[in-house]
Amino acid sequence: MKKYMLVAALALSAYACSNSGSAPKGSTEATANNSSGTAGATSNYDSTVGAGKFTHVDLAAKLDPKMAAAGESVYQLKCAACHKLTGEKLVGPGWQAVTDRHKPEWILNFVTNTDEMIDKDPKAQAMLAICMVRMPNQHLNDADARNILEFMRKNDGIK
Repeated sequence: MKKYMLVAALALSAYACSNSGSAPKGSTEATANNSSGTAGATSNYDSTVGAGKFTHVDLAAKLDPKMAAAGESVYQLKCAACHKLTGEKLVGPGWQAVTDRHKPEWILNFVTNTDEMIDKDPKAQAMLAICMVRMPNQHLNDADARNILEFMRKNDGIK
């Protein structure tokens, strides 16, 4: 796995250095101060939060079972074909420990603002280099995205 991450990081670096001709995309609330449009040259881009409207998410210490159940339904419908609940890669990366690797804001921004996150975020680009398939926009509303996050927390052992 470390080899893959190293190769992905090198590929990402090479890509970032050669991608000076891309046009900037429209900004969102979380990236309104971004004037350059590229992750490498953006001093205001926070890769722990990502690009999107979610800038602060309050999570309860305990799991909300109703939200987790609703999130599991969304997972079965829109996510299970590409993501396993273990650490094993299917089409996309496995979800095991995803809430340990990413802040809640990053996860919510990624699932609701997929295209911009893949275009700007170094972690999303590294995963794309490993998986070699761009995640399609699932057009999740905010409630479905929040339910998915709660299901991810359940999968990661939050009770």
